[in-house]
Amino acid sequence: MDSNEVKNLKQLVCKTIDENSGRIIDFSKSVEKEPELGFKEEKTSQKVKNVFDSIGLKYRDKLAITGVKAKLKDKCDGINVAVLGELDAVICRGNKNTDPETGAAHTCGHHVQLGALIGTAIGLKLSGISDKLNGNVTFMAVPSEECIEFAYRQKLMKQGKIHFLGGKQELIYQGEFDDIDIAMMMHSLKNCPNPTVLIGKSSNGFLAKTIRYMGKAAHAAEAPEHGINALNAAMIGLMGVNALRETFKDEDYVRFHPIITKGGDVVNSVPDDVRIESYVRARTIDAMVETNKKVDRALKAGGDAVGAKTVIRTIPGYLPLECSQELNDIYGHNCSELLPESSVIEGGHFFASTDMGDVSQLIPSIHPYIGGVRGNLHEKDFEVEDYYSACVLPAKLFAMLVIDLLVDDAEKGKHVIKNFKPQLSKEKYLKILNGFNKVVGGEKC
Repeated sequence: MDSNEVKNLKQLVCKTIDENSGRIIDFSKSVEKEPELGFKEEKTSQKVKNVFDSIGLKYRDKLAITGVKAKLKDKCDGINVAVLGELDAVICRGNKNTDPETGAAHTCGHHVQLGALIGTAIGLKLSGISDKLNGNVTFMAVPSEECIEFAYRQKLMKQGKIHFLGGKQELIYQGEFDDIDIAMMMHSLKNCPNPTVLIGKSSNGFLAKTIRYMGKAAHAAEAPEHGINALNAAMIGLMGVNALRETFKDEDYVRFHPIITKGGDVVNSVPDDVRIESYVRARTIDAMVETNKKVDRALKAGGDAVGAKTVIRTIPGYLPLECSQELNDIYGHNCSELLPESSVIEGGHFFASTDMGDVSQLIPSIHPYIGGVRGNLHEKDFEVEDYYSACVLPAKLFAMLVIDLLVDDAEKGKHVIKNFKPQLSKEKYLKILNGFNKVVGGEKC
């Protein structure tokens, strides 16, 4: 297929997406108005299924509880390229679309990400170009990217409904990525109201932690000497971690950011039960492991200092994101077709984390950031300024990338896969994640 034919295919698909831009934007706004938290995204999942039904895509649902997976072609050999979007919101009170009962809000931008997902599906399906593609395209609406509500998710784990806390992790575990060869997903670019693409390269991974200090209650004024102050243990433990910060290598981008979720019961009683949650973030898996060991030692020392019992539970978080440079290059070329050079930016490394990182350790993946919004992610002032730029533009760019990968006997797609060196096999990946799941102190938090 010559370059003009490829260009014509892209123009046809982009025209189809433009013709349905109102529908795509209305969908994103509808999701935004009814935010749901991870593994609870029943309404959002149904909205995605309604779109798939309306354009004639067959799907499988209830994957990792709420996930949905549709394919462009019912039967097709060859490369399978996945476009992903996330169903869940984050807890962020004070946003104009926050659910007053749950605190859920799409200040993560997942509603426009889902818009990009369904927009890509609409463009590739309704344009009628599927027979020009030598391979298949899978559209995946995945649950629970935000790693929150540990207690609820641990309950689901005990019930056998999930094995891991993150949606993509769970789908990998269930085998839903076994037939995927290449994956792509976008996120909103903070404080960027104009149409802009930032091409990401990598991000931190993290381990989640719950820490419990158990002391002995006593009257805080009458007989404090009879008590063991668990809050003092927590403060010493946290100060111990702070004392370690100079030992963290700059190139590892280490982050430790705890919150105290329970600091005591009443002010006139020595606190005997104090609880903390935190992440340990770092640039590489090795740095995550080594930093986590240091943090555990410091936290345990806080309990030892005052005679409290310390129970530390480490929970598998997300692995570092490693984007495919070859995919990024092809994607960037398409960006230059729709945007001026000044609006396409090389992003480098990001300090936040995503379970797209887990996918990227196994198969070639990309994770660009798209403008059209103002405010910071996960903050109440986050708001979409330009829905077209935030969800319609990325739908076009993903559809164009899919075409590049699958035309001409999927030559470019095969080249990307051939040159990709996975960091982990699926078996090793699952072994590493299961190895992260441990309790120090003999009891569960």
